[in-house]
Amino acid sequence: MAVAEDLDRATDSQWDWVAEQTRTYLASGGTEGHESNGVHMLVLATTGRRTGIPRRTCLIYGTAGEDLVVVASKGGADEHPAWFTNLRADPSVGVQVGGRRFTARARVASPAERELLWPQMVGIFPLYDEYAQKTDREIPIVLLSPQD
Repeated sequence: MAVAEDLDRATDSQWDWVAEQTRTYLASGGTEGHESNGVHMLVLATTGRRTGIPRRTCLIYGTAGEDLVVVASKGGADEHPAWFTNLRADPSVGVQVGGRRFTARARVASPAERELLWPQMVGIFPLYDEYAQKTDREIPIVLLSPQD
């Protein structure tokens, strides 16, 4: 079960550029890395589904009411990103948005929610449409609901 405190002790993404961005974001208390070229980022900590070790990554996000919205695109790869399969196994996650940290509960958007949220997220990051064309899988949209 990942919680906000796991953000500091979690293992970084295997992608060097994501790991560097995540470390910069956290080291600055969220003042660096939260916004880049008009796109906002958060840090997500999940629990490894096989290892039980906290894992963290930086993701683009949008909002839907009180929830944060992230897209499990993996650049249009045919398999889901590890963070997504981890939160499907254990939906308790740690989140940092700017300087704010909290524990959240993750859930996959329903088909009706996805229909509304996909265009919103493509508006934030247009490459999501390109990624969707590269794969046969439906790219999941995840809502993160703050728990504290």
